[in-house]
Amino acid sequence: MEQKKLPNSTLILIFGILSIPFFCCYGFISIILGIVAIILASKASKIYAENPDMYSGYQNVKVGKILAIIGVVLGILFIAFMAWMVSYFGMEALQDEDLMREKMQELLGE
Repeated sequence: MEQKKLPNSTLILIFGILSIPFFCCYGFISIILGIVAIILASKASKIYAENPDMYSGYQNVKVGKILAIIGVVLGILFIAFMAWMVSYFGMEALQDEDLMREKMQELLGE
């Protein structure tokens, strides 16, 4: 029997890969791409589990899902870091370079 390519296996891999570098865009793009990749990977895994001999490309699904999880975690960490920065330094300090320098010197004890 001829094996068919697993649906969305390449898309899952691409979304998983893209979710990692896009965590720098305030984390939201990374989280969105990662969650979409995880959902698609779950559906593809169910299809593959029903008839594994019929489909190929399951390795792309597994790798894409792992990369998507990493991207989601990085996005959440980045959002948490930005929330900490805003709560600790304040929005004014983040927008004013001199005020930020003063706050950093206070933090370092200089």
